Amino acid sequence: MVRGTNSEQVLAGERFSSQPETQRLSSLVEDDEAEPVEEVRSGTLLELDLLDCPVCCHALTSPIFQCDNGHIACSSCCTNLRNKCPSCTLPIGVYRNRMMERVLEAITVPCPNSNHGCTDKFSYGKELAHEKECSFALCYCPAPECNYSGLYKDLYRHYNAYHRGSWDRFTCGHNGDAWMHISDKILVLQEYRDGRPLVAVQCFEEENGVYVTVNCIAPCAPGVSEFSFELSYSTYFGEKTMSFGLREMNRIQKVSFETPDKDYMFVPRYFMAGRTDLKLKICIRKQEKKTR
Repeated sequence: MVRGTNSEQVLAGERFSSQPETQRLSSLVEDDEAEPVEEVRSGTLLELDLLDCPVCCHALTSPIFQCDNGHIACSSCCTNLRNKCPSCTLPIGVYRNRMMERVLEAITVPCPNSNHGCTDKFSYGKELAHEKECSFALCYCPAPECNYSGLYKDLYRHYNAYHRGSWDRFTCGHNGDAWMHISDKILVLQEYRDGRPLVAVQCFEEENGVYVTVNCIAPCAPGVSEFSFELSYSTYFGEKTMSFGLREMNRIQKVSFETPDKDYMFVPRYFMAGRTDLKLKICIRKQEKKTR
């Protein structure tokens, strides 16, 4: 009897111990079935202009408002229009278009320089601010009749290979000559070192004198070709001198031949005594890294 009782208890124990195991397995199957894999849905918007404010034509940003007829406008335009819809004159600026705001949040666009190597992506409209500081922005060769354009490092190598001259070099921290004929309009200096940044010294002749500018050909990306400079002009015999400088040299992607309205040294006509060239001295310094 004892043996029988023990065998029955063992069999009963097996039955009871196997039941939770069966339930546990079935529950795992049910859990797998209860958690389906989410399908990521995506699409293509063929006209990104649809995401621009129809009033100012700038990229829409939250909050976005609509009138009772469904016309939309950005918050800035609502304020400028005194909350009057320009399409139907109904009030606008109270009711938000939440669906359009969600659409904006869901859309990302690549950097305009993605074809040149930039992999950054942004919410629509924010890529424009990044483009101004993108290190992949194209720069254009300043040599006359040269149509080359490329990344700034590639441009420096191109200029060194095809347009280099023994007289148009500079060394950071040293005063150097930058003599130029006014009719030439531009003198391009290249640094003596690896990387070889390009600096364009330009003159713009006007009736009352000559405007002189100094710019580095580079994108405005942080840490890229950041220089300061000091520029001086002396008359032929050195009896008169004037100087100009900037703690942060402007960076440009392409030279312009339009007379500047800021950041220039002006040499009056009477100061030049009829000469057609400029006797300039320039000292270019590498900017120290900014500490935060």
